[in-house]
Amino acid sequence: MKLADAPQLERYSGISTLGSRTVIKRLGLADYAPTYAAMRRFTDERDAATPDELWVLEHRPVYTVGIAGRAEHFPRASAIPVERADRGGQITYHGPGQAIVYALVDLARRGLTIRGMVTLLEQAVIDTLAVYDVRAARRSGMPGVYVDGAKIAALGLRVRRGCCYHGAALNVNMALAPFSAIDPCGYPGLEVTQTSALGIAAGTEEIGRALAERIVELIEK
Repeated sequence: MKLADAPQLERYSGISTLGSRTVIKRLGLADYAPTYAAMRRFTDERDAATPDELWVLEHRPVYTVGIAGRAEHFPRASAIPVERADRGGQITYHGPGQAIVYALVDLARRGLTIRGMVTLLEQAVIDTLAVYDVRAARRSGMPGVYVDGAKIAALGLRVRRGCCYHGAALNVNMALAPFSAIDPCGYPGLEVTQTSALGIAAGTEEIGRALAERIVELIEK
């Protein structure tokens, strides 16, 4: 099944940014499982001429667990589904009000390593927050982006056939309580924050688009 055949993903607006080789697609509010399947399918079916794509979306409430996920970090009991994924990292939460950008990028064609792509995504988040006068930073040994020690964005990638998928999730204006039921990204007691708590009035759609456009700028350099 082609990506266009997936009913949950067929309504989008495609945007070619800055005349680039990257297409931004806005998928709105989407369930996790079909989106994950579509990312894998896109990666398997793409070829050397396929443009890179960034998918900007929000998910309905879901916990996702990376390949390193360990049960002691999971919620003990929750009505929120837990989905396994093939990205790196441990467990995190996604829900409405979180700006997610999935990066389906041919790393080999771009001359990027996996570490280089992670760094690029982190920098894109940092740069996007700087536009709103929020100073964010990395933490050594803890992938993601932080503001005053609290995590504001989680990252995770998978590489197959020289191409990556998954991406970055930036907390904008969401219910943060589900994070308290887990050890976010495998760190007990890790504080989590979001842009609305930092005085940023911009909504999820605006910030998601700004983040995607900054990612395009960085990978097109």
